Amino acid sequence: MSSLPDTLCHLNGRTLPLCDARISVMDRGFLFGDGIYEALPVYGRRLFRFDDHMARLERSLAKLRIDNPHRREGWLALVRELVAAHPADDQMVYLQVTRGVGPRDHVMLEGLEPTVFAMSNPLKQPTAEQRHHGVACVSARDFRWERCDIKSTSLLGNVMARQMSADHGAIETVLLRDGWLTEASSSNVWVVHEGALLGPPKSEHLLEGVRVALLSELCEECGIAFNLRPLAEADVFAADELLLSSASKEVLPVTRLDGELVGHGALRGKPGPVYARLYEAYQRAKREQSI
Repeated sequence: MSSLPDTLCHLNGRTLPLCDARISVMDRGFLFGDGIYEALPVYGRRLFRFDDHMARLERSLAKLRIDNPHRREGWLALVRELVAAHPADDQMVYLQVTRGVGPRDHVMLEGLEPTVFAMSNPLKQPTAEQRHHGVACVSARDFRWERCDIKSTSLLGNVMARQMSADHGAIETVLLRDGWLTEASSSNVWVVHEGALLGPPKSEHLLEGVRVALLSELCEECGIAFNLRPLAEADVFAADELLLSSASKEVLPVTRLDGELVGHGALRGKPGPVYARLYEAYQRAKREQSI
């Protein structure tokens, strides 16, 4: 087993080596997964879409009735300190807030002090080969819980879903609930149909990814039609193009699903033109929207 990275982290107001960070075994995040997290990308030591990530963190905390331990400027100072201390220019900052330490009781106990943990790692991005050739995914029934709109640390369902694709040498597992597209284990999923970018509508069955609003903006910039509507399993498998989006993947083409090539005609099994335009627009956004 590899050792922990030799980097600094933040734990309850202290900055310390990650290998020295300790929490109580009675922390509700450890016992119940009773907490939330956020992950935000950093390019050239500049934070990308920071306010959007903080807004989602605030929504998740409110839905779990956990007090926000910091105002937004406090989170910004904490994140900037971690970024400055890390040797990599491109990073992924991980923030986690649990309800805190208390008796093992399923009730949401009041008066606990939230546990705040943060760390940063080098940003792992898709390879040039993955972008050029696209990636493979598998599909599966969405067996996760009913509140996927909360970015909870309770991720066992996502872990199991991701392992399904890993077992088949694929990069993601596209999830379908009662025959309708939700998302992937750790990505949003997009269908391209007749030049339009389509995604499932906002619901409690999927996380409102920061890249949903971003891709809407990029589509408007590029003159690409954008629509959030229910997408059936048949829509996914008949897509002209299939895309993933996430903080680390940015936007990424899927060219094989369940062993079958995605797309039609000369572009079958190849990254398509909508992906190419959105990828270029995404790179511009990284330069213009980082702070």
